[in-house]
Amino acid sequence: MTESVPPFASSTRPPVVPAGPAPRALCERCRRPTSVCYCAHITQLETRTRVIVLQHPRERDVGIGTARIARLCLPGAVLRVGIDFSDDQVVQAALASGESHVIYPGPAARDVESVPPGQPMTLILVDGTWGQAHRLLKANPALTRLPQLRFTPPKESAYNPIRREPAFHCMATIEALAHVLGHLEGDRERFQALLRPFHAMVEMQIRYAQSSSGSRHRLHSRRNSRPARSPIPTVLRERRADILCVHGEANTWPRHAPTRHPAEIVHWLARRPSSGEAFEAVIAPRHSLAPTTPFHIRLDSGALLAGESWESFAARWQAFLRPSDVIVSWGHFPVDTLAAGGVVLPRPRYDVRALAGAVLKKRTGTVEDCLPHMQLPAPEPYGAGRGGVRLAGLCLVVEQLLSPSQPG
Repeated sequence: MTESVPPFASSTRPPVVPAGPAPRALCERCRRPTSVCYCAHITQLETRTRVIVLQHPRERDVGIGTARIARLCLPGAVLRVGIDFSDDQVVQAALASGESHVIYPGPAARDVESVPPGQPMTLILVDGTWGQAHRLLKANPALTRLPQLRFTPPKESAYNPIRREPAFHCMATIEALAHVLGHLEGDRERFQALLRPFHAMVEMQIRYAQSSSGSRHRLHSRRNSRPARSPIPTVLRERRADILCVHGEANTWPRHAPTRHPAEIVHWLARRPSSGEAFEAVIAPRHSLAPTTPFHIRLDSGALLAGESWESFAARWQAFLRPSDVIVSWGHFPVDTLAAGGVVLPRPRYDVRALAGAVLKKRTGTVEDCLPHMQLPAPEPYGAGRGGVRLAGLCLVVEQLLSPSQPG
């Protein structure tokens, strides 16, 4: 009996299959196509700070992800891929060490600038989209119990031309590491080396997309050609009458002082730009007055030591606050230091330093440094000492950011 031949087969020769494009050669080190390999830009850096990156499985397959860059630049870094790390002995040991912090801007997160450089620490970063990061934290309750660190980006993420971030404060994993390690290790310039392969990858990706005729790349270019979202939150424009500008000066001891005390607010100022209502308090330090504090904050030591009690200040401040206040400050340090003393400000709260940096697309420094960048004159102080100068500058920058001349 003759075996029948399926209608799609040939009884004489196998069908000729057209040859497809040859697979692109990949670099074994960075796992990028050799045409866009960034290995020439990698510099390895040793760190006192231990780094553990927990990567969502879907992020592993993203060709322009940056966790791989971190692993190549930091030989001591650990990269783990997964969702549930409860059985990962390395991760669990780090969680139990008592030195681990998660870089995540949760409501209780501490500004990394308030952490003394040189402090022993294990940094845990969650690598993925914001949704993936949230799911990873939810799947690992031990992570949510760790202290959280946040930071103010000095400028917009370099990712944006090729991978649009959802908000100004969203950064690539490698950008977050460069900023945080630069502070914790006390050498910001050294850790800029982490960004060289990242910037090279972004530039090569842009060039490839511009030269490619493929529809996928044309679509990506159209999507990224949309106007960037305004960095100024809508609530600041809609509730301009509720804005309360706050600033605090602290009694801070040098990092290496043998009898170092925690920072404490000794001069607190606030102003409602819409009405001109103002608040000012000079508060007697609860710890010894650091020798350099009067010089730095430009208040006489006698005036500081004769200031009102913390309890008196807290009561007056609570009476001044309104439930509708929208708090704005220059950086997180004044607000965080106030909270460390037991006085927590209401929400919403906004960091004007980050907003000004997003508009200017550069690091702004102090509010005094920012004024000439925005072509603003130095205003008359709104109080005594350096605090009065900085509060006036803050109010002027807020007014400029919300002016009709600003986009958005």
